[in-house]
Amino acid sequence: MSTQENETVNTDNNEERVENTSGDNEQPQDEKDLKIAGLQANVNELNDKYLRLYSEFDNFRKRTAKEKVELIQTGGEDVFKSILPVMDDFERAIKSNSDTTDVKAVNDGVNLIYNKLKSTLTQKGLEEMKALGETFNADIHEAITNIPAPTEDQKGKVLDELEKGYSLNGKIIRFAKVIIGS
Repeated sequence: MSTQENETVNTDNNEERVENTSGDNEQPQDEKDLKIAGLQANVNELNDKYLRLYSEFDNFRKRTAKEKVELIQTGGEDVFKSILPVMDDFERAIKSNSDTTDVKAVNDGVNLIYNKLKSTLTQKGLEEMKALGETFNADIHEAITNIPAPTEDQKGKVLDELEKGYSLNGKIIRFAKVIIGS
């Protein structure tokens, strides 16, 4: 045989081998395709679950942010509703004071309204902090100035209160502005 014929024979043999090899692997290739298809379906399912979970969480986050904004906007609604009757009392007092010359009656009316407002705020959790005569405490008092103490036992104590301090449900919302004896 010539070299040309040998090449042809070799080529023919290689083609047969390739054909035989692909023919032998058809079954395992189908199994691989089935496994790949199964794994791809699993990936798609997990991806779908992930997207749904992410979407649900995003909706939850948006909903809670919206509820928080609404709560902040309407948080004081209850307090304002309870103060409105006091405002009505003040308006009636102002209207009746225009005709009244009796100062004692006006003073009594204002005191009644003040007491009503104070009790309403106390019901909502507002507490007045006692400062006068107490030892100065930087956690609840704001020192405005120091003055010489009239007696030795009043040094470091609150001698005068310029503004009362208040706490709301145990949290200080305004420090008492005080004058301290030194």
